[in-house]
Amino acid sequence: MSADKKLLALFGLKWNPFSPEVPTEGLTLIKSIDHFAWRVENLAREGGFACMEGPPGSGKSAGLRLVAERLSNLREVRVAELERPQAGLADFYRELGDLFAVELTPHNRWAGAKVLRERWKAHLATVLFRPVLLVDEAQEMITPVLKELRLLSSASFDSRLLLTVVLAGDGRLSERLRTDHDLLPLGSRVRARLVLDTKSPDELAEVLVGVMAKAGTPKLMTPELVRTVSEHAGGNVRAMMHMADELLAVGAEREVRQLDEQLYLEVFAVPAAAAQPRSKRARGGRR
Repeated sequence: MSADKKLLALFGLKWNPFSPEVPTEGLTLIKSIDHFAWRVENLAREGGFACMEGPPGSGKSAGLRLVAERLSNLREVRVAELERPQAGLADFYRELGDLFAVELTPHNRWAGAKVLRERWKAHLATVLFRPVLLVDEAQEMITPVLKELRLLSSASFDSRLLLTVVLAGDGRLSERLRTDHDLLPLGSRVRARLVLDTKSPDELAEVLVGVMAKAGTPKLMTPELVRTVSEHAGGNVRAMMHMADELLAVGAEREVRQLDEQLYLEVFAVPAAAAQPRSKRARGGRR
């Protein structure tokens, strides 16, 4: 039996609730992300830009997965994910061509834009939904690509929107959309916005309890441990999940029945010698 299967069998889990690879059905849908996903679903009927922003570890990527899941339930929506946001214009066109199944010539952007726009117009002639492009780590996109994306996504003097674009990134993205003169036109076109921030211990505890319940073992952690982990994660969902995953791994190694505070103290407690002030250790050594 593999280590992963042993871990799941030991605790009666359907999947590891703290892994980055947790299935979408195992993610906890908080109200703000649920509302944003609903807003994007409506944008898919109208077109335009949406933006999800927040510091690293605040849940942007999980939010995008939940948005994609919601859109996938709409039969006529074509959802695509841009995998290389850092690419230059030529590679950007190559990837768009691959995503939307059109043959593009990257060195001829005029022809490429025309083919893409005609494909999207043909799509709109038969269905009610615009294609949706999801971009994670959008702060890495270079300005010329963001400008090209804005110009590609509309027609008829900006009165007809051909594409719905969801950008997710950290504070650098929102700062650029507010202050970069070349990106001000794009920033003014953001029709839905979600700002994620650090979370309170109660909010983190709710996420933690939710993912454990969906994985099939709501009592994997004691209530005391849930509170402790939530209070020591610094408001960061990713940091909390890393701590919980470490506890789960050690608990599986020791074959404990439940993860508790004692395990937390053994795994994360600072050794007494390391916690002692350096000056005291130095004085003690001279004696």
